[in-house]
Amino acid sequence: MRITSIKGTNMALTDAIKARVESKAVALGKLTKDFDPATELRVEVGKSTKHHGKGPYYRAEFQMSVPGNDLRAVTEEENLYHAIGQARDQIRRQLKDYKNKLKDRDLRGGRPGKE
Repeated sequence: MRITSIKGTNMALTDAIKARVESKAVALGKLTKDFDPATELRVEVGKSTKHHGKGPYYRAEFQMSVPGNDLRAVTEEENLYHAIGQARDQIRRQLKDYKNKLKDRDLRGGRPGKE
């Protein structure tokens, strides 16, 4: 799996934020071994607005391209690191569901008469 871009919106993208995103992406890399090297991950983190003072205004978005499907997870939290963790958990769940769907289709067999 390749991380094609890490983008910061309405805030500076520090080394600590990049390191957190990369460490969270390691778990996703373990699940995408079957799809490599075609898997790409794009991450966008930042503030939803510049003037927000209260509430969940930190945003994390993970977009993953796997062969045959595009997965996307968006979360908003009061803490940026929590938002990154929750977005990673959402995309991980979607990836597991997609892999199970492919496995079930292979076990069940394709549609009869189609080759």
